[in-house]
Amino acid sequence: MQWTAPPDTTARSDPTPRPKPTPGKMDSDQRRKRKRLTRPIYRSFFSVRPLLLCLAFVSFLYFLSHRIPVNPSAFKPILVVSTLPLLSSSQISSFRHYRARKLVSNSLRIEDRVLFPDHVLLLVSNLKKRDGLECVYFENGSNSDERWKLGGNVLSVDEYGGFQSVVRCPIPPLNYSAAVGLERGGRKVSGRNNGVVHSWETLAYAAELDGETAVVFVKGLNHRQDRESDPAQFGCHWEREGRYAGRSKAVAVAQEVVRCLVPKRIGLMRPGKAEAIRVTIGVNPSLLPRSVVGLNPAKAEGIRVRVGVNPSLRARGSSDHVLVPSVAKVFVSNVANEEGEKRRRGDFSKYELCVCTMVWNQAPSLREWIMYHAWLGVEKWFIYDNNSDDGIKDVIEQLELEDYNVSRHVWPWIKTQEAGFSHCALKARDECNWVGFMDVDEFFYFPFPTRKQRSKKYRFHGQNSLRNLVMNISSASPRIAEIRTACHSFGPSGLSSPPSKGVTVGYTCRLQSPERHKSIVRPDALDKTLLNVVHHFHLRKGFRYLNLPQGAAVINHYKYQVWESFRAKFFRRVATYVADWQENQNEGSRDRAPGLGTEAIEPANWHLQFCEVWDTGMRDFVFANFADSSTGLLPWERNSLQKMM
Repeated sequence: MQWTAPPDTTARSDPTPRPKPTPGKMDSDQRRKRKRLTRPIYRSFFSVRPLLLCLAFVSFLYFLSHRIPVNPSAFKPILVVSTLPLLSSSQISSFRHYRARKLVSNSLRIEDRVLFPDHVLLLVSNLKKRDGLECVYFENGSNSDERWKLGGNVLSVDEYGGFQSVVRCPIPPLNYSAAVGLERGGRKVSGRNNGVVHSWETLAYAAELDGETAVVFVKGLNHRQDRESDPAQFGCHWEREGRYAGRSKAVAVAQEVVRCLVPKRIGLMRPGKAEAIRVTIGVNPSLLPRSVVGLNPAKAEGIRVRVGVNPSLRARGSSDHVLVPSVAKVFVSNVANEEGEKRRRGDFSKYELCVCTMVWNQAPSLREWIMYHAWLGVEKWFIYDNNSDDGIKDVIEQLELEDYNVSRHVWPWIKTQEAGFSHCALKARDECNWVGFMDVDEFFYFPFPTRKQRSKKYRFHGQNSLRNLVMNISSASPRIAEIRTACHSFGPSGLSSPPSKGVTVGYTCRLQSPERHKSIVRPDALDKTLLNVVHHFHLRKGFRYLNLPQGAAVINHYKYQVWESFRAKFFRRVATYVADWQENQNEGSRDRAPGLGTEAIEPANWHLQFCEVWDTGMRDFVFANFADSSTGLLPWERNSLQKMM
C-alpha cells in the first residue's frame, strides 16, 4: 500500500510546493513533529514555577507580618542551610555568618549595665576566668576607641543565677560615662547595647519560672505596701536576643512582683529551650516615676533608659503603655528539669525546716546564728547576699566544710528585701516543707514557762526543738500554713564593745513589750502574689496562721546592739518600704530607733538605752546546752580561737 500524506489545511505564505515524503522518512518526520508539539508545553511549565514559588514566599511573609508584630530594627532573620548538597557562594557566606555568630555568643560579653548609688553593675555572660579584669571608662560625648581610659581593678566578681556573672565597677569619674566597659590583657570585652545604662530605681531585674507562669521582679512601680494591684494595667513582653518572641498578660501584681502567663509559642516549658529569654513589663505611665516617662528628665541625665511604646498594646487601644527597662532573663536547664521531675515522682526527700535571710555585711554574726539554729533543727539555709564586702563568702564556705547546709545566693538588687523573700519562697518550695524568714540578729528561744503560761501542746525543749514543733503542728493541723512568733527587742545592755561570746549571752536587757512577729511558713500554701510584709506572707484560701503563745516560744531580736555594730545600719536598709536612717522620713516609725536622728552620731548614754527588763533566759539556755564542759567555750567562740592559733 502506498502512503499518502494528509491534506495540509493551514494557510502558508510560501506558495512553493513541498516534495512528497517517502516512506523511509516517515518515522523521523513524525518524531520531529512530536518534538515541536511537546517543547512549548515543557518550557511554559518551567517558566511558571519560579513565579509560583515567589508568590508563595511573598504570601508567607505577608502572613507573618500580620500574625507576629515584628520590630524591623531588631528582627534580622538568619539563613541556615544544612540539608542542600550544593551551596552557592551567597549561601556559603550566610552559613559562615551564622557559625560566626554562634562562636561570638559563647565568648565573654557584657549583656547589661545598671547604675547604683555607689557602683556600676555589669551583667556578663561566659565569664570563665575572673582574674585580670579591669574596669574601663570613656569621656562623655566621645565615641572614639582611643578615648577609652583604664580604671582600677573591679570591686568584686560573683556568679549570678547559674548562667551569668556580675562584675561591680567603681562609679565613673566626673565627665566620664556610666557605660563602663571591661578589658582583659589590653583587649576590650564586647558588649550588648554599649551605650545603654539602666537605673536601679526603675528596672525589671529578675524572673523565675513557676509552672505555666513566670514571676517577674520589677523595681520602680508605684505599688503600695501590703496591697495588690490591678493586673489589667500590666502586660508581659518577651524577647530572645533582642528579637520579639511573644506577649502575655499579667495575672497577679503586688508590690515588686508581677506574675505573667508564659506564651506557649516560645517553648519555655521544654528543657533547654528557654535560655536567654528576656521578659519585661508594659505598664500604664501613671504607675511609673515621673523621671522615667520624661516629666523630670534632669534626674535621668547621663543614663539612657530604654522606654518604648508597645505596638501590640497600641493595636488594642492601650497606646499609653510603656515598657519598663529589663535585665530579667528566664533560664531553664536540663538539670533543673530533671530535678523537678524527680520531685514530682517522689524520688526527692524534702527538708522539714529551712531558713531564708537577706544580709549586707553581717559576716561576724553568721556563724553564731547558724550553729545555734542548726542545734534547734534547721536543716538548710538560703543566704541572700545583698552586695556584702566583708568576707561573708569565706565564712559560708567554711561553714559548708563543717557540714552545715548553707547556700549563698548573690542578690545584687538593693532595697528589695520583700521581693527577695518572695524569690526565696519559690526557690525553697521544692526543697523544704517549712521555711523561716528571719534576720541574722534574731534567735528562736524556748523559755521555761510559768504555770499560767504552760502549754504542753507546744512545749519542745532541747535539741531539734524547733523542727519538732513544726512537725507536730503539720501532723495535728494540716490547714495551718504559717507559725507566727512574737519578738523581744534587746538593747546594748550596758556594753560599749561587741560581746566576745556572741549576742545570745552578751545582751541581757530588753524592752518590756514584744514587737512585730516573725514567721515560719509552708511555701506551697502561699498566695499567688507572694505578698509579704515584715517577714510574714499572705496565704491561699483555706489556710490559716497560728500565733504561738509567748510561753511556748519567742524570738530574741538583738536589734539595738553596741554603737559600733548598730551604726552600720545608717549606710542602707535592705527593706523596700522602710526609709534609710539618713532620710528625714517616718522618724516616729518602729522601724527606726526612738529618739535617734538622721546622722551616725552616737547619742549620750547609748549603752544604757532600750533596757526595761533584765532577761538572762537565753544566756542560761546557751551555756547549759552549748558550752564545752571542760573549757566553757561556745562552739562559735571555739572556732574563732582556732583560727587565731
